[in-house]
Amino acid sequence: ENLRALVVEDNPHMRSLLKSLLHAFGIKQVYEAEDGDAAYSVLCDRKPDFVLTDLSMAKADGIDFTKRVRTDLESPNAYVPIIMVTGHTERPRVEAARDAGVTEFIAKPITAQNLMLRLAEIVERPRPFVKCDDYFGPDRRRRRTENFTGPWRRAEDRDSEVEVR
Repeated sequence: ENLRALVVEDNPHMRSLLKSLLHAFGIKQVYEAEDGDAAYSVLCDRKPDFVLTDLSMAKADGIDFTKRVRTDLESPNAYVPIIMVTGHTERPRVEAARDAGVTEFIAKPITAQNLMLRLAEIVERPRPFVKCDDYFGPDRRRRRTENFTGPWRRAEDRDSEVEVR
């Protein structure tokens, strides 16, 4: 109920649908933006608790927006959960979104159940953030190994300077 959301979508009908779903879940404070540039301004002014963004938008797309949020030194919250909502589910696009620092991914057509599951993930099971030379964002590794005993999974991880938060 006290969560604040930002919906970034250039299609007004889809933006309205996402906003309506969030209202139905009890989230009353929902801010809107039509592209990544406008969304960044809203992020700075309103400081939402999470973001739903489309991948492809005319001016600044969801990947550019996500990269800016994660890497801009002036970013008001580089750790804000970002959920990518898109009909572009080709592997290279999904990987590009993941590599930009997207927290979760939802394929269109969106359902209330899929949106609720992604929201539950960011609230109930937040992932730690990883910062290294070429990536900053949520830990991309989701699988847990039962017998894993240390902070590193790969031999080369031990040799690099990786900051985990």
